[in-house]
Amino acid sequence: MKRKSLILYTFAVLLLFVSCKKEKPVIDNVTFEELLLGPYGYWNGSDGSGEFSSGNLFFINHYNNQHHSWSGFAYTNHKDNITSDLNNQYSSIAGSGADGSEKYGVYSFNGKPDTLKFSVPEKVTHISVCNSTYTYYAIKNGNQLCKKFGGDSGNDPDWFKLTLTAIDSLGKVKGVVDINLADFRFTDNSKDYIANSWTYLDLSAFGFIKGLKFEMSSSDSGPGGMNTPGYVCLDNIKGELE
Repeated sequence: MKRKSLILYTFAVLLLFVSCKKEKPVIDNVTFEELLLGPYGYWNGSDGSGEFSSGNLFFINHYNNQHHSWSGFAYTNHKDNITSDLNNQYSSIAGSGADGSEKYGVYSFNGKPDTLKFSVPEKVTHISVCNSTYTYYAIKNGNQLCKKFGGDSGNDPDWFKLTLTAIDSLGKVKGVVDINLADFRFTDNSKDYIANSWTYLDLSAFGFIKGLKFEMSSSDSGPGGMNTPGYVCLDNIKGELE
């Protein structure tokens, strides 16, 4: 009887241990590396599909056939961090994707926010963002459409930022975060900066979300909206699935 009781006790302890053991969370990691590219090294929606997907994410795209222009999300493998004009709208100023990767995403803001959608609610533990080459040099030097940040004196309190808004499955805002991609508002001008590398963000404090709204703004704006080119690169979007 004692032996039988001992066996039953041992089995009960093992059963309790197994039942209490937590399941490992399912991780989604979007790196863009598996996506196919055309002969030009980028996808910008010219195929008319209106979106692309990777992992748990759906990326909206707006392509204008009349003007051969686009906004929303695209992806690329361009590495040109020297050419400063609009012809180089698919490169990060870092010269690659995050952590030196080959492919990454590009977001183009055209005055209205776009929402990155999750197929299954996800707690985002990692997302990396970086200035595009075109935007970086437009801020640094100015061009025919936008001003040089800081102005001639260097004292103009200019800024350029990306705003991310986390939205849950009921459409409610879970949180907002601003990422300053350029900031010239410091009293000491030596602290002014234009971000030139990949910045990592942890959005897990917002919990499980169904959408992530992208919006850009700049001190250099007018009646028609931003004068600063509204581009930002993104990569390595990683999170736990609900």
